[in-house]
Amino acid sequence: MTTTLQHPTMEAQKRKKTIAVLFGGRSGEHEVSLMSARSVLAVLDHARYDVIEIGITHTGAWLTGKNALAAFEQGRTESLLPASILPDRTRPGLYIISSDKGETHIDVDVYFPVLHGTYGEDGTIQGLFEMADVAYVGAGVIGSAVGMEKGVFKDVMTANGVTVVESIVVLRSEIEKDMEGVVKRAESVGAYPLFIKPANLGSSVGVTKCHTRADIAEGLLEAAQYDRRVLIERGVQHPREIEISLLGNDTPQASVPGEIIPGADFYSYDAKYVLDNAQLRIPAALSEAQTEEIREMALRAFKAVDCCGMARADFLLDPISGEIFLNEINTIPGFTRISMYPKLWEASGMPYPALVDRLIDLAIERKSERDHSVREFRRVA
Repeated sequence: MTTTLQHPTMEAQKRKKTIAVLFGGRSGEHEVSLMSARSVLAVLDHARYDVIEIGITHTGAWLTGKNALAAFEQGRTESLLPASILPDRTRPGLYIISSDKGETHIDVDVYFPVLHGTYGEDGTIQGLFEMADVAYVGAGVIGSAVGMEKGVFKDVMTANGVTVVESIVVLRSEIEKDMEGVVKRAESVGAYPLFIKPANLGSSVGVTKCHTRADIAEGLLEAAQYDRRVLIERGVQHPREIEISLLGNDTPQASVPGEIIPGADFYSYDAKYVLDNAQLRIPAALSEAQTEEIREMALRAFKAVDCCGMARADFLLDPISGEIFLNEINTIPGFTRISMYPKLWEASGMPYPALVDRLIDLAIERKSERDHSVREFRRVA
């Protein structure tokens, strides 16, 4: 049995949009996603939107229900109901299954994935959204996948004239078969310190700063737990860490730059989300020329990977040489209360609630643009 959920009045149907916020996920950044989702849900205007909370467990189960986020935060998801969207555009919307009501269908205007890391930020769920032909916040398949994969991203940036730090990518299978050989290759990248990172992850999960050979071996094993591809990167000595927030589709805008001064040796996972002792300087103390260069590089990177909606570009500024390196681009940046993405837009004149509204509008705009594409080849006689 399939039923369709009715909104209270026709007036409410016309006035409100239904927004489905997705969080959690099969990722090492699952807990960070919950923190970001808490902030997003707190500012969604319920006078404008009907909001549906959808949590994805570590094992990949989609669950929904009243206060779903709180249930995930407390590890008490037994009362939630299975939910899914289909890659069949002729059967749009969210399907919820319950023992007493059977299958309930809800029309959704915009999906808002707050899913950091694998299966959320890497193009996979974006592919599902594309197959289902729905509007969704953030970058598409290409922008998400390239932005997420650090090795490929660096190659694309180099091809587009954006300066990045030297690095190599090794495979988990190479680490398992020939650790000594991989360690030697790592040392050829540059002088210590070296950074070792999973190629497909964020929030500094699995990242190790290496000062010795023993550190390299430990870092390789750590990163290989999270991904089959591991990035080994030359470390910039005592860099200034500068970030820029980006917003838009075909004509993106860049925020004022901000600087992060980590409270630890580098901006690790704990420094970001546990210790909360990093200092943020907004705007960053940069010259006009440095600010312009960083903004230009960020916008070029955004366009090069065909990003849309939102992104945060992270830079390393060498305090000695003055060189500026693009470190990475995050297509679903952190949205927690301490995250730079919303803070930078607030400093640029766009408060958090208005930012979320704008992202929803951009999702609808992007869907309209996609609808202009012809999906069937018609030969002219």
